[in-house]
Amino acid sequence: MTTTHGFWLAGRQATGEATFDVTNSFDGRLVGKVSVPTEAQVEEAVAAAHAVVDEFAATPAHVRAAALDHVSKRLAERTEEIAQLISAENGKPIKWARGEVGRAVSVFRFAAEEARRFNGGEAQRLDTEAGGVGRLALTRRIPKGVVLGIAPFNFPLNLSAHKVAPAIAVGAPIILKPAPATPISSLILGELLAETDLPAGSWSVLTVPNDRMPALVQDERLPVISFTGSDKVGYAIQQSVPHKHCTLELGGNAAAVVLGDWASEQDLDWAATRIATFSNYQGGQSCISVQRVIADASVYDRLVPKVVAAVEAQVTGDPADDATDVGPLVDENAAKRVEAWVEEAVAAGATLLTGGKRDGATYAPTVLADLPADVTLARAEVFGPVLTIAKVDGEAEAFAAVNDSDFGLQAGVFTHDLQTAFRAHRALEVGGVIIGDVPSYRADQMPYGGAKKSGVGREGVRYAMDDYTYERVLVLTGLAL
Repeated sequence: MTTTHGFWLAGRQATGEATFDVTNSFDGRLVGKVSVPTEAQVEEAVAAAHAVVDEFAATPAHVRAAALDHVSKRLAERTEEIAQLISAENGKPIKWARGEVGRAVSVFRFAAEEARRFNGGEAQRLDTEAGGVGRLALTRRIPKGVVLGIAPFNFPLNLSAHKVAPAIAVGAPIILKPAPATPISSLILGELLAETDLPAGSWSVLTVPNDRMPALVQDERLPVISFTGSDKVGYAIQQSVPHKHCTLELGGNAAAVVLGDWASEQDLDWAATRIATFSNYQGGQSCISVQRVIADASVYDRLVPKVVAAVEAQVTGDPADDATDVGPLVDENAAKRVEAWVEEAVAAGATLLTGGKRDGATYAPTVLADLPADVTLARAEVFGPVLTIAKVDGEAEAFAAVNDSDFGLQAGVFTHDLQTAFRAHRALEVGGVIIGDVPSYRADQMPYGGAKKSGVGREGVRYAMDDYTYERVLVLTGLAL
C-alpha cells in the first residue's frame, strides 16, 4: 500500500484535498504520495506564524537550543532510513545521501550551539563626545519576522536544514516550502520538530506546487525570503518584492584552477581524482560542482589524461548500490537538457574526450576540451555530470578565465604558494576560494554564498542568523560610567 505523506501545518500534521506522486528517477517506481495543502490551510499556517512572532522571539534560548539538539540527535539516530529516502526521491547515490544526513545533523547541532550564545549584546560607551556623558548603548539583534524558506531538490534535507535551523535559533517563525520533486525529506524535519516543545505556529512545512509560490512570496506577513535555486527564479522573486529581505543562493559555473607549481605526479593525481569526483557527485547537481578546469600550459598535457581516466573510473548505476558514484539526474528532462548542451558544444567544435551518452535520466560522466566561448555550456550552469578543460598561460590568464563568467560562487586553486593563495583570494570574483582543492568544498558553519549572478547574502548557520535579524540599539541615560 502506497504511503501518503501529510504536510505540517503550524506544528501539526495535516492533509489536503489533493495529492501528487514522488517517483524515483532511476527506475520510475513510486516513492510516495504527498498531500497538497488547500489555500485555506496555507492561510492558516501563515496566520499562525505571523501571530506567534513576538512569542517565539521571546522564547528562552535554552528552549530553542534544546529543540535544535533534539532534531540533530534524531537525525543521527535515523541516518540510514533518511538516507534511503533521499536516495529514492532524489536519485542521489546512497553514499552521498548518507553524507547529506550527516551534514544536516551538524547544521542543527551548530544552530543549537549558536542559539545559546547568540544575542549576548554589545555595550558601547557614548561619552566619547560631550553630548554622550552618562549614556551607554546596548545593541541586540531582533528577528525581522517570519521566514519563507524555499528549498531546492538537490540537497532536499540539508538545504532545508540551512533554512529551518537558523530561523529557530534566532526565534523567527519559518514556513518551509520544499521542492515538489523531493518533498519527503523535508517532511521528515516536520516529524522531528513535532517532538519538541516549540510554540505552535512557529514552523510549518507546506508542500505547495511551484505555481502557488508567488502568493507566498507576495504575502506581507512573510518579510524574509531565503531561496535556493536558479538565478532566473531567484531574481524574479527579488524584483517582485524589493522591499523584503531576500537571501538568494543561485548557483554557479565553478572553476578549478591547476597552476604550474602543482606539478608532481602526486599533485596531478590528487587534482585529477578530486576533479573527477566533484564534477560528478550528486550527478553534477551541486552549485559548486566542478564545471570548468583551467590548467596551466605547463601541466595541461599531463593533467588531461589523468582527469579523463579518473572520470571514466566513476561508477554509474543504481543509486541504491553502495558502489555507485554517479546516479541519475532528478528527471529525464534534466538529462535531455544536458545532452542538448553537450551536442551543441560538440557541433560548434568542442572535443569530446569521454562520455556524452544518455540513458533515460542518467547522463554519462563527460569531459570536453576546446570549448567555444559562445556555446551554452561555456556560460550557463550545466547542473549535470559534465566537465570542460581549458589551457591557459600563467596565473593572470587563469584568474581572468575564472572571472569570465556571470557567476561567482566558489573557485578552487591548486597551488602550493601562499602568496598565490592570497592573490587568488583578492582577485577571484567569487564568494569562496578553496586552496589545494576543488571549489566543491563546503563546511556548513562557514559563510557560503556568491558574487555576481550567484546571489546575495550568506548561508552558514551564524551568517543566516544575522540575515534573519536586525540590530536594535537601546540607549541608557544618566549612568555613572
